[in-house]
Amino acid sequence: MSSQLIDKLDYQATFDCVQCGYCLPVCPTYIAFKNEKHSPRGRINLVKLVAEEKLEIADMEEGIDLCLGCRACETICPTNVRYGDILMSAVEVIKENKDMTLKEKGIRTGAFKLALKNKRVIRMMNKGLYFYQKSGLSKTVSKSGLLKPLPKYNDLNKAMPDVILSERITNNINPFRKKDIQVGFFQGCIMDAFFKRINDLAVKIMEKHDVQVTNIKKQTCCGALQHHAGEHDMTVVQAMKNIEAYEKYDFDYIVNTIGGCGATLREYPKLFEEGSVWHGRAVKFTEKVRDISEIMSMLHLEMTEPVNMNAVYQPSCHLEHVQQVFKDPMNMINNVPGLKYIDMQDKSLCCGSAGVYNIVHFDESMQILDLKMRNVKTARPTLIITSNPGCHIQMQLGLEREGMSDEVLVKHLVEVVAEACNIS
Repeated sequence: MSSQLIDKLDYQATFDCVQCGYCLPVCPTYIAFKNEKHSPRGRINLVKLVAEEKLEIADMEEGIDLCLGCRACETICPTNVRYGDILMSAVEVIKENKDMTLKEKGIRTGAFKLALKNKRVIRMMNKGLYFYQKSGLSKTVSKSGLLKPLPKYNDLNKAMPDVILSERITNNINPFRKKDIQVGFFQGCIMDAFFKRINDLAVKIMEKHDVQVTNIKKQTCCGALQHHAGEHDMTVVQAMKNIEAYEKYDFDYIVNTIGGCGATLREYPKLFEEGSVWHGRAVKFTEKVRDISEIMSMLHLEMTEPVNMNAVYQPSCHLEHVQQVFKDPMNMINNVPGLKYIDMQDKSLCCGSAGVYNIVHFDESMQILDLKMRNVKTARPTLIITSNPGCHIQMQLGLEREGMSDEVLVKHLVEVVAEACNIS
């Protein structure tokens, strides 16, 4: 056996899996594709066999590539298998040994080296989307049927959220603590481009309830999409930049509205060698990271306006299974006046968004989304509450595909709470 491959593939961690099968009922790809290699225990076994050189690296590629990375298996696992670490080690090994086409190299360079790490490019994307919608082009394209030969883009075009213009982050640093709670706000990239309104509402909720909110000019992309694509070195660079940007200030918490980004921020210590200076700095950073639902749960929110709707909750996988935030969003939902909560079957099952999974693996993503939409139709809500931008777009896409978009709204938890607090 190759010692180098064993180390890279986190081989020792695979022995924690006892192949019990507890993970099977919570794995969306196993449920959808009904194949053992698309289950957590199946993928772990593939990694083990590749490390032992009983299989080639290419033999595990399909199984690993089609994993959503939702990590529901970690929450249910009786032996605490570090599935996320095993998965990422396999992703990195596959990426290192894959002969990429020029097209794939170009996409990676454009997305990871130019777009996501550059706030100026993100703002340009935002302005382009804003013009596309406000000019009427979006509606024209939908009505014309131009995208019908390309069903993936036709569906995504219909599910696009209404964007508002993003702005350059300006310094609002106040060296003096004015409030009992002081937080640094993390915008995110996709969140800022597509859902700036939600970020703005989150800040207004906190400020209305005596939280001192600071925007950090030098913040950058969290590195989630780079990490999931096996770009370890790029992820490390992004992590170091964010740690340096936030550690200069005396924040109680570092707050975000994005389940996926929050999970990556909380796992920064895993990017550095234990005992190193950067690992220590990452631990201190991570200890302050909080989802907006956790902050709202701390506050005595003035929710006086009724939200008279029947709602289901579609939680972010990474908010639950990585950040282990289960109770706080539900506390918020249950406290909204007028809101009737419906406990949807398998609500924690992944919707199939998973970063860019619904773009890269559109057909497989739609199979998983169809499972989710069956439960939505059974619950018959008038509102779907989300906690992550990818889930938000995916659920809107599901409503469009089912012809339910006129009957059911999709809103982020922040939007619902803001409405109840009479914040616009």
